[in-house]
Order: sequence, then structure tokens, then C-alpha cells
Amino acid sequence: MGYPTRLLSDDEVIEAQFRPHWSGILREGLVVLIGIAVTVVLLLFVTLEYWVYLALWVVVGVLIIRGLVRWLTTLHVVTNERLIYRAGFIAKHGTEIPLEVIQNVAFNQTIFERIFGTGDLMIESAGTHGQTRYKDIPKPEHVQSLIYKLREIRMRDVEGGEPPAGSALSDLERLSRLHDQGKLSDEEFERQKAKLLGGDV
Repeated sequence: MGYPTRLLSDDEVIEAQFRPHWSGILREGLVVLIGIAVTVVLLLFVTLEYWVYLALWVVVGVLIIRGLVRWLTTLHVVTNERLIYRAGFIAKHGTEIPLEVIQNVAFNQTIFERIFGTGDLMIESAGTHGQTRYKDIPKPEHVQSLIYKLREIRMRDVEGGEPPAGSALSDLERLSRLHDQGKLSDEEFERQKAKLLGGDV
């Protein structure tokens, strides 16, 4: 389920939205393997009542469900105005960072994360936001590039002025003019726009 469009402002457009990378669920998979290993050891070397095994698997089940629910109810959204983070099923929490206050976007990947195409993003912003870390971001380098390009466009909209020739913003405006003039189809416009913004996330 995506981010509700009714919560967007009048001119706000969702450029990308995604859940944390699926590799984060591997932690729940490790819980299952540990549970199986402990059960096998207990069956082979220890005589226990059946309810002990049942209790063990109830704990394992709760941990698995908790991890899956956390993954399913966490959503990252990048719009042309802000970054949105939402998490939680019953008790919800989230943050929003306007693009114009973002000062730096850095990504970090371990060797393991690079293999699976995931990593962390560190957003540094002015004001009360400070530093915000987002974990298990799919294709973090692409998301970083997308945020920078959207921030450039947003700053131009907020402050005014013409974009420098050859910039991503000037290229987007040129595409928009060609689309408005009917020289680019909707599909071609969206494809070229996605390419300029760093590809699909």
C-alpha cells in the first residue's frame, strides 16, 4: 500500500516510494535457523516437556511476525517537496524533511550490503532536523542522486532564478517544453525524466 495522495500538497508529486530492502528480513530468517538448531539440540540431548518446545516456537514466531510487520509497515517516500518516513502498525511514527533544508546526503554500504544492493543514507539538514539516518535503503546511491536533483529543482522554485545550462533542471525543463508541445509522448517523457532523475528506485 502506497503513501496516500490525499496527504500531499496541491503541487506535490511522489517521485519514489519504497520499503526497506528485503535483506533486512534475513534477520528474521536467522531467528528461524537458530530456533531450529536449538530445538534439534534439545531433542537430542535433553528430555523436556512438550510445552517447553511449544514456548520456544511461540517466541520464535512472535519475533518473525514482529520483523515482518515492521518491514511491511515502513515506507520511505521522496516527493518534489520533501522526504517522508512512516513506520508502525498500531503505534505509528514518522519524520518529514523539506528538500530545501537538506545540506548533505551521504550513503554507506558494507561489503555485504553492496552485494545485495542496499545501504544506509545519512541526511544532514538545517534547523531542528540535524542528522537523520535511514537504514536498509535499496539502491542508496540512486536515492542519493535523486534527492540531490530534486533538491536543486526545489531550491530553484523556492528562490527563483534560471537553472544553469546543462544542469539536470534545465534538461527537465527542456523535456517538459517538448512534452507540452506534443513532440514527446507521455511514455517517452516519463522514461527520459526517470533517466535524468537517476532511474527507477
